[in-house]
Amino acid sequence: MSFSAEVKQEVASKIMEGNDARAELSALIQMNSSLSFSNQGMTILVTVENAAVARTIYRLVKERYGGEISLFVKRKMNLKKNRIYGLRILSGAPVILTDLGLYSSRGLLEKPLRRIIETDSNARAYLAGAFLAAGSVNPPETTNYHLEITAAGQEQAEFMIELMERFDIHAKVTQRRGKSVVYVKSAEKIADFMRIIEASEAVMNFENIRISRDFTNSITRLNNVDIANEMRVHAAAAEQLEDIRYLEETGQVDLLTRSLKEAVELRKEFPDCSYSELAVIYNQRTGKSTGKSGIRHKYMRLHEYVEKLKEGKKGSETR
Repeated sequence: MSFSAEVKQEVASKIMEGNDARAELSALIQMNSSLSFSNQGMTILVTVENAAVARTIYRLVKERYGGEISLFVKRKMNLKKNRIYGLRILSGAPVILTDLGLYSSRGLLEKPLRRIIETDSNARAYLAGAFLAAGSVNPPETTNYHLEITAAGQEQAEFMIELMERFDIHAKVTQRRGKSVVYVKSAEKIADFMRIIEASEAVMNFENIRISRDFTNSITRLNNVDIANEMRVHAAAAEQLEDIRYLEETGQVDLLTRSLKEAVELRKEFPDCSYSELAVIYNQRTGKSTGKSGIRHKYMRLHEYVEKLKEGKKGSETR
């Protein structure tokens, strides 16, 4: 089962009552249904791909409105052959749509009336219904954090964004294949959204895996930094030891200043130490106060001296 399906199953298991149930059903009906007309009147046809969501819609409609509902299951004509769960609400369609804030004297509405989401509890229920109807969320194992809900239209997309803003969730909308898709990219806000729709277990799973992975990534980054620093230390030390070897072979060590002689002795004795470590040792031995930059400067001067010697040698060879 996908992570999205797990979240939906958990949300669908929550029992909504009163106006919260109405708000949840308002989103579910608007985003998953179509209307048909016959001699018997108006019929609401609801189709979903998730059995738990189908059961939720059936329960909410039956408890609130009663009436006749026929059920059917069929397979999609594609390679995956997913099941489609359908409900035909055969009676009371105008009453139901009016109660859900989706129908008025103006006809069908692009978004529900304000009374449907009057309280924060109603708003949470509506968002829960919207996610059940057309939502998905990437699993926490991925680094591409993404939660989205495909809206019934642009007005409903803006309506959902406004609802999310109530809870400090800053969503955006994009167009995909002619449909308005509301999405959230922030891991923290995705977790907040799942809390709002009461997917508590999913939130714990999401946060545990995310935090664990982020911690591991942080450790890896620190290790990589340490390795890179160590490689730089070894590279610098190798260059300095090569300079010292050249000075010894050319008999130039005794001609160095006292400060550079100290640097030569220090590097030969401690070939693997960093500048910071050499500074500590140098200060302990000499009683002076020299930092990492001071030690680095000594070896820079030593290298410059060696380079001048090499250039002078090349000059004499060409004469």
